[in-house]
Amino acid sequence: MTADILIGIDAGTSLIKSVAFSIDGKQLAIAEKPNSYDTVNGGGVEQDMRRTWTDVAATLRQLADAVPQLASRVAAIGVTGQGDGTWLIDADGEPVAPAWLWLDSRSAEIAEAFVRDPAYPRHYETTGTGVSACQQSMQLAWLKRHRPEVPARAATAFHCKDWLYFKLTGQRVTDPSEGNFTFGDFRSRSYKPMVLDALGAGDCKRLLPRIVDGTLESAPLSDTGARETGLKAGTPISLGFVDVVCAGLGGGLYARDGATGCTIVGSTGMHMRLIDADKVQLNGERSGYTMAFPAPGICAQMQSNMAGTLNIDWLLDMAREVLAAADVSRSRKDLLAGLDERVLAAPPAAALYHPYISQAGERGPFLEPAARAQFIGLQANAGFFALMRAVYEGLGMAARDCYLAMGTIPAEIRMTGGAARSTALRKIFAAALGARVRTVAREEAGAAGAAMMAAVQQRIYPQMESCVATWVDALLGPIEPPDAGLAKTYDGVFPIYLETRKTMRPLWRKLRQAEIGGTA
Repeated sequence: MTADILIGIDAGTSLIKSVAFSIDGKQLAIAEKPNSYDTVNGGGVEQDMRRTWTDVAATLRQLADAVPQLASRVAAIGVTGQGDGTWLIDADGEPVAPAWLWLDSRSAEIAEAFVRDPAYPRHYETTGTGVSACQQSMQLAWLKRHRPEVPARAATAFHCKDWLYFKLTGQRVTDPSEGNFTFGDFRSRSYKPMVLDALGAGDCKRLLPRIVDGTLESAPLSDTGARETGLKAGTPISLGFVDVVCAGLGGGLYARDGATGCTIVGSTGMHMRLIDADKVQLNGERSGYTMAFPAPGICAQMQSNMAGTLNIDWLLDMAREVLAAADVSRSRKDLLAGLDERVLAAPPAAALYHPYISQAGERGPFLEPAARAQFIGLQANAGFFALMRAVYEGLGMAARDCYLAMGTIPAEIRMTGGAARSTALRKIFAAALGARVRTVAREEAGAAGAAMMAAVQQRIYPQMESCVATWVDALLGPIEPPDAGLAKTYDGVFPIYLETRKTMRPLWRKLRQAEIGGTA
């Protein structure tokens, strides 16, 4: 049987997916399961590691039900997943505690203090990345101080995709993107974990696994992994880069002229552009991410909002709560039906919204654990759909804020993520950014990016550029140009958006100290 299928695994915060692609990038089938995690007192967000693996294995078995003779047809598998967080295992390969997710805010005070530490500027210059509560370094430091028995029992510190790769292959490794932006040097793609020394957790350096590039190295599916997934032992497995990099790759970021950006509107908001490693320009706020990209000498420079569609979900859930009080049950999907038309019919800039709904605060383009979402300028005639439009506009303003922190806004922005399917969101983003916006006709960009890395590693394509030409360029959608009138409105609003979030910074901190507004 010809090996004519590539599989991309994308273990996200909301959904765990396994996607089958043809060699030339056509999506053949998808199997998915809702992800599950728990909130913990004090801002904790934890996930059962064993269940995560069980769910991934289940999606692979389900995929086999949808694709005839799948096991004998798979050429390779690429695996990616949600970024940041801390997934600890012991010497026997067993979890020592539930995984800490990127949503966890327990180490917010440590991150905030480290930003003021004399060691922080050097750390930022080395990693090209600002610190936040979601990063493994901050979380290890918290565990070292408050639950030292947990890291003491651990042998390896993984991220989500690393754990899944371990379960598939038995290999304890990580990739250059996550390995470098938390603990390394983006120029050399190697570890320089002095941040752990500065945080008083230097002995945790022993937990850091070897760094491998999934476009250059793979490992065979183990016998145990084969039994649990129903796939063929020995199938090549490629460790993808972190999900945002893979989504950027599958979503059209790869353009060496630097005129193209990529925005992922998912649970978080990621805004990125490519740049040669020796030309990276860091910003005065010491924020953002500089991540290795799966092509030689190239970095993806990013600014990341802690919350993207989480802001939309929050307002939808508020509406569902009101309906439920009247014994009316509606899902988010129900409420999203027809929402685009109603949002676009609502008046623009009826209120100004800052989309900092995450309990962990904000990380892009400024680092502020105390940042909180807010509406300003509300009037009595602002109904639900005007507020939802303000949320969409707030996400567009946040994207503009992020791109400007990296330099100029690219002439074209390629949007991906579930919310990119929204006509209203695309129109508002185009006007807010003053840029052409287009999507890639690829629903599962993250899984596609992981599969593309596996394809290059297996030399199905000689280099990433030729893979992109087949998998991405042919799927670019029509251009959404910015509406001139709407762009003018947003040009007038953006300075107010910026001034307000700067003015609010000390007030957010006072609110946090007073423990107003939920868990702070």
